[in-house]
Amino acid sequence: MDCAEKLNEVRSEIGRSVVGQQTLIDRLLLALLCDGHVLLEGVPGIAKTLTVNCLAKTIHADFSRIQFTPDLLPGDLTGTLVYDPRNHTFSPEKGPVFANLLLADEVNRAPAKVQSALLEAMQEKQVTLGKETFDLPLPFLVLATQNPIEQEGTYALPEAQVDRFMFKLKIGYPSMDEELLIMQRMATTKEAYDIKPVLTLDELMQMRDALEATFLDEKIERYIVRLVDCTRNPSHYGMDIDRYLRFGASPRASIYLSLAARGNALMQKRDYTVPQDVKDVAHDVLRHRLAISYRAEAESITSDDLLDQMLSTVPVTQT
Repeated sequence: MDCAEKLNEVRSEIGRSVVGQQTLIDRLLLALLCDGHVLLEGVPGIAKTLTVNCLAKTIHADFSRIQFTPDLLPGDLTGTLVYDPRNHTFSPEKGPVFANLLLADEVNRAPAKVQSALLEAMQEKQVTLGKETFDLPLPFLVLATQNPIEQEGTYALPEAQVDRFMFKLKIGYPSMDEELLIMQRMATTKEAYDIKPVLTLDELMQMRDALEATFLDEKIERYIVRLVDCTRNPSHYGMDIDRYLRFGASPRASIYLSLAARGNALMQKRDYTVPQDVKDVAHDVLRHRLAISYRAEAESITSDDLLDQMLSTVPVTQT
């Protein structure tokens, strides 16, 4: 099976409903390949939820969507035990988290207890109801969205939970030409396009096998480790940016960079990885793993700005 051609079919099917957002679609497909969760951040109305919905429809998989609100309870996500008065027993009633793809819409509106329940599901791929633990279906991916411009009634995601997302994607506004096409396509009372499933779970698992077989040279592995180390010890690489960082990326960054670089190579129809694959995915893997200082915020310096400097400074090969 040609993985790149199959993914192009998925892109084409999503493109019947979604205008533009090619980078977003590619990263969602890459997350599917790499079995990683995705956090989408962007202002309202730029097709975050629509894109995830369309992706789910292109796959023969179970899909759930839950709108996170401040009054949400953990049981609304994971399910609960239901008492049967006839038999005097409790039986599990599974919640929407038991799906292959879970869209957690406006995830930062949920209180801490709900976020911790989602955290267990994301990390352990299981849910505990009473004294029983239930495995989630495989594959299991959380695609979460959050709105960066509105803070009222929101709960900041814990840094430990944010670290469990493979990618954090920042979604911008469409171009004027794209917005014109959006208006022409969506300003109608007719039903939206009917998206057809074109990818099975078996085919997805075959793609993951191909990902495992994609070659990653030890020199590139060492480049990944140096890049992550630079986020923790920038002075070791001649960079005077310590004052802008509270702490750097965790070892998950190295793991996800390795996976994402191989996945990027596979999507480019290559069975080997090059340094540019690492650079292409570095921002999306690392931006949410750098904790910038108050000084950086005061000087309007973002984690992406610091990553630009690191990528241009850290050598690909060690002399």
